[in-house]
Amino acid sequence: MNALTTAITGTETATGDSALAALIGFYRAFNACDLEALAANWMEGDAPSMDNPIGGIRRGWPAIREGYAKLFTGPARVEAAFHDFTSQGGSDWHLFVGREKGICMTPETTVDLRIRTTRWFMKVGGVWRQLHHHGSIEEPALLADYQRAIFGAPLEAPA
Repeated sequence: MNALTTAITGTETATGDSALAALIGFYRAFNACDLEALAANWMEGDAPSMDNPIGGIRRGWPAIREGYAKLFTGPARVEAAFHDFTSQGGSDWHLFVGREKGICMTPETTVDLRIRTTRWFMKVGGVWRQLHHHGSIEEPALLADYQRAIFGAPLEAPA
C-alpha cells in the first residue's frame, strides 16, 4: 500500500493506462460537470455502486448517472479534490482510500466540504473503470449544512 500526499483535482496530466489516470479523469469530469466523461469513467450496466450523503445508495450506472445529472443541473456547484490517500491494487483492480476536500456553492451559501472517500476501479476490456464509490461526512453539522445547501433541508433518517 502506498500513501500519497498529492491532491488530485483533475487538472493533473494523466498519462498512460493506469488506475491513477482513471482517478484523475474522474475528478476532471466531476469538477467540469461532464456527464459524458463520467460515463466513460464508470463501469456500464448494473455492476457499479455508489453511496454518499447527497446521492444516497445508487446501484447501476443509469441510477448513478441520474444522481450526477440532478446535482449538475441543480442550484449548487460542487468541486472536490482527493487527498491524504492510500493506493493499492493488482493487475485488474485498484483501491484508493482517502479524503475529499471541496466546496459547495449556492446563491445563498458556501459550504466547505470534508468527506471520507473510497474509490474502487477495475480493469475491464483493457480500460480502467470505476466500480464503486463511498463517501461519508463525519461531522453531523457539516452533513446537515451540505444537505441543506443541496436539498433545502437535512435529510430525514431512512425508514
